[in-house]
Amino acid sequence: MGERTLILGGVRSGKSELAERLARAWDRGTVAYLATGEARDEEMALRIRRHRERRPASWETWEGAPEDLPGAVRAREGVLLVDCLTLWASRLMFREPSSEGEDEGAWQEAQGRILALGRDLLAAPGPGVRLILVSNEVGCCLIPPNRLGRRFQELQGRLNRLAAEGADRVALVVAGLPLWIKGEAPEEGRA
Repeated sequence: MGERTLILGGVRSGKSELAERLARAWDRGTVAYLATGEARDEEMALRIRRHRERRPASWETWEGAPEDLPGAVRAREGVLLVDCLTLWASRLMFREPSSEGEDEGAWQEAQGRILALGRDLLAAPGPGVRLILVSNEVGCCLIPPNRLGRRFQELQGRLNRLAAEGADRVALVVAGLPLWIKGEAPEEGRA
């Protein structure tokens, strides 16, 4: 099984930049960038444009990465950077009719399906693959005032926990500084 690194942080914390630095340092000619964001408004289009401008042109980029992210990871070799789990989870959640419904049992079943995809994603990297996952840490903010927000926060927290349990190393990025909370801090240039 490949190596898995999880990079957590808040909005604009520097988590994507750290992930990109690691991918650049580990690049042996095969970096795939699986971007899960979709430009549904001008602000998101600007964010995506900024991310694009930072990436080397040599990287293979998949924007709006498929819902079958585990399958996309299984099909690739080398360094794979998924940015980010949060947008992927929100896309999966919003495709579930129960995410906004009152039937808590139906939502729990849907959440279970999404978390199963998360487990599949962590098991997907083959030998020699370096998977870098970026995700938002949503547990340090206020509890949302509505059911949908609370369900999303709970789903993302559980997905992050799953990813951290399955990762070889985990960093929490605060104000641009990584705090390695699981595993050893990688030597960015290590082969």
